[in-house]
Amino acid sequence: MTEFQSRRASLVEQFAELKIDALLVSFLPNVRYLTGFTGSNGLLLLSPERATFFTDPRYKLQSAREVDCHVRVGTGPVMPRVAAQAAKEKIRRLGFEQARVSFEVYDSLKSKLPLGAALRPVAGIVERRRMRKSPVEIETIRAAVRINSEAFEQGIRAISPGMTESDLAAEIEYRMRRLGADKPSFETIVAAGSRSALPHANPGPTPLQHGRFVLIDMGATLNGYTSDMTRMLFLGRPGRKARDLYGAVLEAQLAAIDAVRPGNESGRVDRAARGILRMHGLEKAFMHSTGHGLGLEIHEPPRMGKGEKTPLEAGMAITIEPGAYIEGFGGVRIEDTVLVTANGCEILTPTPKVLLGL
Repeated sequence: MTEFQSRRASLVEQFAELKIDALLVSFLPNVRYLTGFTGSNGLLLLSPERATFFTDPRYKLQSAREVDCHVRVGTGPVMPRVAAQAAKEKIRRLGFEQARVSFEVYDSLKSKLPLGAALRPVAGIVERRRMRKSPVEIETIRAAVRINSEAFEQGIRAISPGMTESDLAAEIEYRMRRLGADKPSFETIVAAGSRSALPHANPGPTPLQHGRFVLIDMGATLNGYTSDMTRMLFLGRPGRKARDLYGAVLEAQLAAIDAVRPGNESGRVDRAARGILRMHGLEKAFMHSTGHGLGLEIHEPPRMGKGEKTPLEAGMAITIEPGAYIEGFGGVRIEDTVLVTANGCEILTPTPKVLLGL
């Protein structure tokens, strides 16, 4: 049995509890998780009797190579084909991903199902399974992390006078590709000077400035699996204010990492970071969560945020990324990709956490 077959079989075991006879999976990361399909158009109809994958002729050859269940290739709207298959299998209660299906798609499918068949909303059933990574997934994430860190090292060696945020972001993404990444996990963030106080700044024409921070947030995707890291540069010799800000965020990040262990709620990790920043008078300068899960998506459950109750489990891959942002001065964020282990956690990111002066 392949890993994909095992995942589907395990999912089917939950159908009785969910009071469904079959599940329509339409969210592409979930489709990939259950079938291996890497294209941009595909649906999975999963029942206890069979798994049927639907796509269009563009992916006829690709799906034959990637998908290990029955494949139906057709043209035109897909919902009539899904409904016909549901009727053939006498499916009366069809589950669908309630957070992933538009009303238009829902209405189309409902109108085409046989009389008496019902649609049942299902929340997060595949996403919850994706939180715990298999050994193969973990090794892929490790490799993506290594590529990401090497691209960072190569990219910053290319920094030269007059380089802009966009120049450095392009250099880093080029290095990722050369090192074997599929693509960046997200648009690389390079924020210089006071713009480093913008947590998700888009790189632009701003030059890297002497005597100021440069924030670099980057991730590499390998075989569909993502990585994520943020590191700080300082062009010149950092002053006391810059060193203190960096030191406070680093202390918060290490405290959050120390709270990562099986059984702890994800919100406890956030509280650990936030408590340190509060001691330094920086709690209001931290306006996002402490981290998130990653895998086939760059942001996926669990979330390390205020009030979050998800218990951490061995095999979860998460980020730890507290920050503090001061308008007009700049911001600091320090981020690692971290694996929850049986006894605590392992920091996968090899790049040193120092305020790197250039």
